[in-house]
Amino acid sequence: MAALCATGVAYGAKGKPLGVQLYTIRGLVQNKARESMQSLAQIGFKEVETLRAIHPVILPLCKEFGLKPVAAHFDLALITSQTPAFQKALDEAKGAGIQYIVVPYVAPPDRGGPDVYKRMAKQINAAGDTCAKMGLQLCYHQHAFEFGEVEGKRPWDILLSETDARTMALELDVFWVAVAGLDPVTLIRQLKGRVKLLHLKDRAPGVPKQYTEAVSPGAFREVGLGSLDFPAILKAAADMKVQHYFVEQDQTAGDPIESVRTSFKNLAKMGF
Repeated sequence: MAALCATGVAYGAKGKPLGVQLYTIRGLVQNKARESMQSLAQIGFKEVETLRAIHPVILPLCKEFGLKPVAAHFDLALITSQTPAFQKALDEAKGAGIQYIVVPYVAPPDRGGPDVYKRMAKQINAAGDTCAKMGLQLCYHQHAFEFGEVEGKRPWDILLSETDARTMALELDVFWVAVAGLDPVTLIRQLKGRVKLLHLKDRAPGVPKQYTEAVSPGAFREVGLGSLDFPAILKAAADMKVQHYFVEQDQTAGDPIESVRTSFKNLAKMGF
């Protein structure tokens, strides 16, 4: 569990509402959407990050239970398409009050060498410009593979250097940063304000460094029950003006609602 600092005041993201990424409850949406969204509100979450595919079900429930949808994950293919379908999706998101449009994942078939990521960066820049003209912010959510070298270069470095920080901000996932062998605190500070959104989940002790998503389900832990230094992470995030924070679990050993409840409680003890 996180420790208090010397003054007795815990590190935290003062004044920021805590959100939850609805990917965590994806298995409950079909049959228990209403009960699940009500539970999230009762826990104390104020914001959600959604998945575009579940908007017809989820967005009315957000309104019913006072959960603000501030970010949404869109498929990479839609974001890079620059088609009328993309524009329609942006119009719908803006109408729902969503501010951040997130590239959630680059699937293995879409990965490649440096030229692939340079082309992807160009497409993301164009999509980011489209978002910006509507008052929206495009973000990129990373996993671990971006930090592994491909033909002597890291996709991470290519994507950051080939995109405009104004049109592509970042949603940093501290778990996957740590899986790749990097320190989330150092990276947040190095990025100097480019991180607008943060995913909060803990990593089990002893998880080996790797650049793939093939970690065991047991690698994922609730915030405060793993090896990451969350007081330091929250302090760095607050210093670097991170705007929104989302509890997330890719895999849970039991009830995902109880999982995010545990993270919420532990973050509250840390002073969030």
